[in-house]
Amino acid sequence: MDTGAADNLRRRTRSSRARRGAATGARAVLRAVSVGNTEDTDHDMEGAVGLCKLRVTAPRYSLLREVGRGAYGVVYEAVARRSGARVAVKKLRCDAPEKVELALQEFWALASLEKRHENVVQLEECVLQRNRVAQRMSHGNKRSKQYLRLVETSLKGERVLGPPEEPCYLWFVMEFCEGGDLNQFILSRRPDPNTNNSFMLQLTSAVAFLHENNIVHRDLKPDNILISERSGSPILKVADFGLSKVCAGFGNASEGKVGEEKNTNINKFWLSSACGSDFYMAPEVWEGHYTAKADIFALGIIIWAMLERITFIDAESKRELLGTYVRHGADIVPVGEALLDNPKMVLNIPQKRRSCMSDGVRKLLHDMLAFNPQDRPDAIQLRARMDQVMCAA
Repeated sequence: MDTGAADNLRRRTRSSRARRGAATGARAVLRAVSVGNTEDTDHDMEGAVGLCKLRVTAPRYSLLREVGRGAYGVVYEAVARRSGARVAVKKLRCDAPEKVELALQEFWALASLEKRHENVVQLEECVLQRNRVAQRMSHGNKRSKQYLRLVETSLKGERVLGPPEEPCYLWFVMEFCEGGDLNQFILSRRPDPNTNNSFMLQLTSAVAFLHENNIVHRDLKPDNILISERSGSPILKVADFGLSKVCAGFGNASEGKVGEEKNTNINKFWLSSACGSDFYMAPEVWEGHYTAKADIFALGIIIWAMLERITFIDAESKRELLGTYVRHGADIVPVGEALLDNPKMVLNIPQKRRSCMSDGVRKLLHDMLAFNPQDRPDAIQLRARMDQVMCAA
């Protein structure tokens, strides 16, 4: 990493900035969250972090330690009391319309998945808590006044949940990934071609699955890719769906249609919110008019940086992060922004002279990072091409 480039780093991050926060030191809390087993009735919750004990007979989860904190919420490692399984519990305070919108988008995306995928983080359940009452969330639950108030808050952009002294929280219970994020995993180990190849296959499979299910992630970056090592080998998990978009009406996963047909539909769904993180944003995202192909561009940046260990220093957290860029004098500029300024620019892939990158991967990365989204493969084509490249290798 060029320290001069780091000193001159220009970093402009969109709405994902509110959700970014470095992991803090562990803090034992040993408090419990209790959730009822039905969806349409209210239940007590023995809360964490300052809530007094309520009438709870069988707490479902015990919070063990805090593993991450940001303006968006707090993440804990927890254990399910009945099975002993470790889980991650994310606590989101819904005290402002923008926070409600991020929380609901994550819930809608994960709740819309009818099938599991090994490389997408699994939502076990989501609980809505207001004051001393907790209720398990279900998508489109018209019987729950609290759920409808959340939706109304998001749509109107103004608080309709009641006075600020009555806090409202969403608790996401998800699988726990003990291996940290992709940045931590890659940069703490020696380069391993076999791991790189496995990760490329896993990432392309995950994005293809999401697009087949009409979900555009919109914030793919190494921070949002977690690692599970429970199986003995590292398994990637795409996570953090707060900026995701479920493209309703453009294909239905339950209809059994051919995946390629559904993928074509999602790439006709135009989005207009310029969101994401600068170094992974496609050129068209900077302009605020894009499709699911923006995820393909972000994935290309991640894979390129992972293979050549290209990093920069984040100006806010001071962390070293995986990410490729273009050098303009003393500045380093995100690839998407540089391509927007000069669409005919030819990217120098691979960037390092002594690179072990194969010709197949090099060509694939060039296509994934094309200025024109129509020149990029869609997620289904990308998965097939990556399989071919790995087989050839």
